Amino acid sequence: MHACGHDGHTAMLLGAARQLSEADSFDGTVVFIFQPAEEHGQGAQAMIDDGLFERFGVDQVFGIHNMPGLPVGRLAVRAGPIMASEDNFEIVIHGSGGHASAPQNTVDPIVIAAEVVLALQTIVARGFSPLDAVVVSATELTTDGVRNVIASTAWIRGDVRAFTPDAQARVEALMRRIAAGVCAAHGATCEVSYSNSFVPTINTAEATALVVRAARGALGEDAVDPECRPIGGAEDFARMLAVKEGCFAFLGNGGDAGQGRGLHGQYYDFDDAALPHGAAYWIGLVETALPAR
Repeated sequence: MHACGHDGHTAMLLGAARQLSEADSFDGTVVFIFQPAEEHGQGAQAMIDDGLFERFGVDQVFGIHNMPGLPVGRLAVRAGPIMASEDNFEIVIHGSGGHASAPQNTVDPIVIAAEVVLALQTIVARGFSPLDAVVVSATELTTDGVRNVIASTAWIRGDVRAFTPDAQARVEALMRRIAAGVCAAHGATCEVSYSNSFVPTINTAEATALVVRAARGALGEDAVDPECRPIGGAEDFARMLAVKEGCFAFLGNGGDAGQGRGLHGQYYDFDDAALPHGAAYWIGLVETALPAR
């Protein structure tokens, strides 16, 4: 379910655009970007490939996302990584199936897959420092077997979250080594497919400092958390931050993020009371970055 308030984000930016277009409160050029296809991680790169930054002379980029559980009227941000990458993997294990009554005549890919899934947990537990934030989740296990037939092939699929490209590369290398080693030990073979959907969202220091100043001016001195904790979700806007300086921040949507009320939850509800705060933040950011002369 894709319920996370992009209609609210659009309304905030449109409100700011209208106000700024009618005012004489800044000196410079502002480009308002309404990013498509965010959820599948394709919109930002498509706009970049289409020449967005070259055609409109963009120097810095800024984005926000509402955040349930953060009070309305508050903004949270941090310099450096603020959201994770998302990688997807598939491990295909080839054994040799047979009748369930004669397992000695088979190479059972289910047993091997179970061992691989457990071994994948050592990637984080023993492959990284306890201070690193990495998540490896096997989320699906399927086979071509039936009730009384031992399968010949098993598929393990899953999701990886990390905050640096180096961590992503290390996870992939360890995963390939573990899968190949476990399979070889049992006389099976495997193929590992590993792909990246979202890169880490990494805020630059100068742009983040600008956001903090602007948000404090627009929302109040005590309304800004300048050192929030990063979250494991991923964001398509990260593709823009990979090629331009900028900053991504969270804007309070109030309420409780639990019990299905968080982003994408079945009871998620965008709080319209956040709209004026979002518009005020955007206006304040423009006026702070491009002050009138």
